Amino acid sequence: MVEISRIERSVGNERFSRGVYGDRELAELRERRAESYAGAFCAKEAFSKAIGTGIRGFKLTEVQLLHDELGAPYLHLSGNAQQIAMSKGFVNFSVSISHTADLATAIVIGEKG
Repeated sequence: MVEISRIERSVGNERFSRGVYGDRELAELRERRAESYAGAFCAKEAFSKAIGTGIRGFKLTEVQLLHDELGAPYLHLSGNAQQIAMSKGFVNFSVSISHTADLATAIVIGEKG
């Protein structure tokens, strides 16, 4: 869970944005409001907890929150994030994002195969 205002202040900093959000993710987020940036940030933290590592061993940009043609959120993994998830036996992740006027939150459930 994160305060939307905290992320809203940070995304104005290009260094922060490029260090947290991947290219495809940024392309989607540029058309959205601050709560979407905050939700994507929360999804990255929730992913790190679902795989049991915390945010270490991979870059945040390697975990991108994207949306399918119906608007459903999904995680796109690359680099070390993908390798760590695979090495731990994860084959799929489900993600849910929600927000109030002030807070954003996300839940990620990892499925092993």
